[in-house]
Amino acid sequence: MAVSIELGKALDKAYENSTLDEVLSAPPSALAGLTEKQAELLAGMGIKTIRDLGSNKYFATAGVLVALSGKVG
Repeated sequence: MAVSIELGKALDKAYENSTLDEVLSAPPSALAGLTEKQAELLAGMGIKTIRDLGSNKYFATAGVLVALSGKVG
């Protein structure tokens, strides 16, 4: 089953028509709003791709905490 979602506003224009695997293999600067300089800083932390960014335990934990903040209280 094919799944389609609109990520145009979340990605740099150069990656708008890329496959999911291509996007996950792209540098973090492929995300709209992240610069090459910021991608370099992330690379210094071992994060060289969007896949690395999404699977980083610190960023994942922060994402879960933010999601929970909308459910608690």
